[in-house]
Amino acid sequence: MKQPRPVTITGGRLVTPDGVHEGVIRLVDGAIAAVGDIAAEDGDEVVDAKGRLVAPGLVDFGVFAIDKPAFHFGGITRAALMPDQAPPLDLPSRVSYIAKSGKPDLWVHPLAAATRGLEGRELAELGLMKEAGARGVATGRRWIADSGAMLRLLRYAAMLDLVVVAHAEDGWLVGEAAATAGEMATRLGLPSAPAEAEALAVARDIALAEMAGAKLHFRQITTRAALDLIRSAKVRGVAISCGTTPAHFMLSDLATAEFRTFARLSPPLRSDADRQAVIDAIGDGTIDVVASGHDPRGPEDKRLPFADAEPGMAGAETLLAMTLTLVRDGVIDLARAFELLAATPARLLGVEAGQLRKGWEADIALIDPDKPWVVSSARMEATAGNTPFDGQPTQGRVTALYKGGVALSQERESKICPECGHEFQGNGWDGIDAHWRAKHENVMPYEKAWPLLSSGNYPG
Repeated sequence: MKQPRPVTITGGRLVTPDGVHEGVIRLVDGAIAAVGDIAAEDGDEVVDAKGRLVAPGLVDFGVFAIDKPAFHFGGITRAALMPDQAPPLDLPSRVSYIAKSGKPDLWVHPLAAATRGLEGRELAELGLMKEAGARGVATGRRWIADSGAMLRLLRYAAMLDLVVVAHAEDGWLVGEAAATAGEMATRLGLPSAPAEAEALAVARDIALAEMAGAKLHFRQITTRAALDLIRSAKVRGVAISCGTTPAHFMLSDLATAEFRTFARLSPPLRSDADRQAVIDAIGDGTIDVVASGHDPRGPEDKRLPFADAEPGMAGAETLLAMTLTLVRDGVIDLARAFELLAATPARLLGVEAGQLRKGWEADIALIDPDKPWVVSSARMEATAGNTPFDGQPTQGRVTALYKGGVALSQERESKICPECGHEFQGNGWDGIDAHWRAKHENVMPYEKAWPLLSSGNYPG
């Protein structure tokens, strides 16, 4: 997909590592040609950002499925794919196929399986998979219980200069648990595991990474004890990093109270004290990445008793908006938000993306950080709508997205129902008739409400 002509985006607020500044950005031949106080040149397509944020496209680190409509909705232009596929990404041919699969409108960066079949025993052909396009190596959804195998993996990855992406739960303690041990799991009668299973796994893997001199990234960290271990290791100079998901800083295990399987996650939701510890760690820099953990699951996986349902959430569409809640709450600023969402994931993958920097890939998102919308599982772009945020009002939407300087999406006209916040996308009020009669006829008859809605004079 070749950029047909230069694009100059004016009237925006540029999100850079130094903060947010008014300025102009010019995109030429798929790369960022200039940033700052510049002017459009003859022949450029000029796009007025109308005061919106002009930010790097998001780099989603550690997804379990490639879901282009959902990624584009959420402003994601690159995604690191976990090796837990069918079949697993444990052969160079499979890695090579995946590395080409998303182009030209999404770059997929495969994470190679650490062991054959992701069984945690025999190392896979990491060197050949790196040559085939792997940008890192991952243990998958499970922890490697064999410490000898994990040490060999870390040493081999260090020789290849590949980051190792680890799942941080002691599998022997977790077993088939569906929840975190505590009052909520006891009340619900759910099989549970202690939160300390995460800290035990983290402590061992930090020690092994220190021995091997390897780069280690914990994909999701969700407990105070594990965060304390990582914080201490960073002070010692260990080359480790860690991530989390919006679910683990927005929700606690109270979200499981009604056995709603959309809240069945791995790692499971934790106590509110651990949730607050995750927020604090994002604020103080201990957590390096916020990722969606995108793992769409259909009814066959979710319409089951809570303990039998498969863990996972469709997170790509809500990643940006939920992270922006931390900005509105004063936990982080916008520059830090996009460091978590784009710059650090790109650095871990070794790609020149994630920042508005001259010469780097022209992956650009135009964002209205205040645009209100309501998360609706029934209307999601993902292949399944298993979001724990279903029905939650939020703010922040991508209004236009560019991959390599080519527009993938432009702002669509939409209207918001003043009674319930439902968003009508596409052509203005399309669908309002049926929606109003089904939901709000008791508030005001549709025939009386429509003239007020269409004229913008509806009270409320």
